[in-house]
Amino acid sequence: MYYLRISDDPIDVKKLYAKLVAPQYGGIDMFVGTIRQWTGDIETERIVYSAYHPMAERQLEKLAAPIEQQGARVVIAHRTGELQLTEAAVFVGVAAAHRAQAFEWCQYLIDTLKKEVPIWKQEFDTDKVRWGE
Repeated sequence: MYYLRISDDPIDVKKLYAKLVAPQYGGIDMFVGTIRQWTGDIETERIVYSAYHPMAERQLEKLAAPIEQQGARVVIAHRTGELQLTEAAVFVGVAAAHRAQAFEWCQYLIDTLKKEVPIWKQEFDTDKVRWGE
C-alpha cells in the first residue's frame, strides 16, 4: 500500500526507503529534492512551502494508485513550512519488480507532482521574494 505524506516534519530518507524494501521488488528508484542555493543567477536563502492538504493528498492518491495497481509500491513525502538550504523538500520512491519500471514511474511521479499537486513555494532570494511553481 502506498505511503503519502505532506507535513512540516523533516523528511527521513532512511525510514522512507525502508517502506520500499520487499522481496518482490528488484528495483528501487528514489528522488530527493533539496533546497539549492543557486538557480542560474538567483541566490536563494530559504523557501517556504504551503499546500492545500485535502486536494494535494487526493492528487497524490490519483498518481500513486495506478502505479500500485501494476504491482509496484509508491512512497511520496513533501515538506511544508520553512526550509533552509540543503534540507530535503520532497521524496519520491518507487519499488518495482524491475529497475526500468522503477525509474520510469519515479520520474513520472516527481514531474507530475510538480505540475499538478497544489503545493506552492515562496522563495526568499537575496534580492526579493518570488513565488515558484
